[in-house]
Amino acid sequence: MQKKRSVKLSQQKDGYSVSFNAMASPCEVLIQTQDKRVVEQISRCVSAEVWRIEDKYSRYDSLSICSEINNSAGKKIAIDEETYLLLNFAEQCYQLSDGLFDISSGVLRQVWSFSGLSGECQQFPSSIDVSKVLSFVGWQKVTYDQHSICLPQDMELDFGGIGKEYAVDRCILLAKEITDEPILVNLGGDLAVTGPRLNKQAWQVAIEHPDSDALGQPQDMIVALVQGALATSGDARRYLIKDGIRYGHVLNAKTGWPITHAPRSITTVAPQCIQAGILATLALLQGEHAEQFLTEQDITFWARR
Repeated sequence: MQKKRSVKLSQQKDGYSVSFNAMASPCEVLIQTQDKRVVEQISRCVSAEVWRIEDKYSRYDSLSICSEINNSAGKKIAIDEETYLLLNFAEQCYQLSDGLFDISSGVLRQVWSFSGLSGECQQFPSSIDVSKVLSFVGWQKVTYDQHSICLPQDMELDFGGIGKEYAVDRCILLAKEITDEPILVNLGGDLAVTGPRLNKQAWQVAIEHPDSDALGQPQDMIVALVQGALATSGDARRYLIKDGIRYGHVLNAKTGWPITHAPRSITTVAPQCIQAGILATLALLQGEHAEQFLTEQDITFWARR
């Protein structure tokens, strides 16, 4: 069945805004040019690329390579170069995090559900429930090479932790091939720019406060971005509450339980969005030591507790 997808163009004072939905997020591309033909070309190119990556790596799409791998029942599955490179990146993240970041840990959603709704959680997994599913987590059990991958029975891969940021970087590369005009690509808060705005000005980017839905309407933070990328990871939308304790959706792949004492949100800046995204996630996985971890990486970051 063909998916219903649309793109909206809006003219602004200094250019155009392109908006569409993908990867369960609102997406926007800002283009500083009055040449509508260029805008339309970028609009088609960027939206098509984001949807291509979504279709290819979504665990919710039965026709995706992700679903094919997850349904392989231990059999070897052929992969292309793009998938091989993403698996390589996932391998690097697994090693850098000492196993805390693991794209095979998505199977834990069988026992964890983070709705972000207020009030006490009615369904909270037991240690036995978590342990049973945790037996199906473990990147070290996966074997792959440039041409194929073999995933053990009952295990699953989830590219959600890197897919959106990868799509941002791909869109920036494609946009640069079309025009030299300033462009910002924003996929659900993970974003990158091709360079400074017109007149060498910085892009003004709003970072949502983790308690933006709370009474009192806390202020978003405005960050100036001249080049590179920015990504945010946190529990503003996905969490649960049990016995008055808030549990964020970021899980420790070793224990199967949510990380505790971590900042509510972390925003990082890096040359590429996929780098910024993984640094933010790896920092959250450090719990109370998140800020120390990021300081040691010598990068620009903002953490909110």
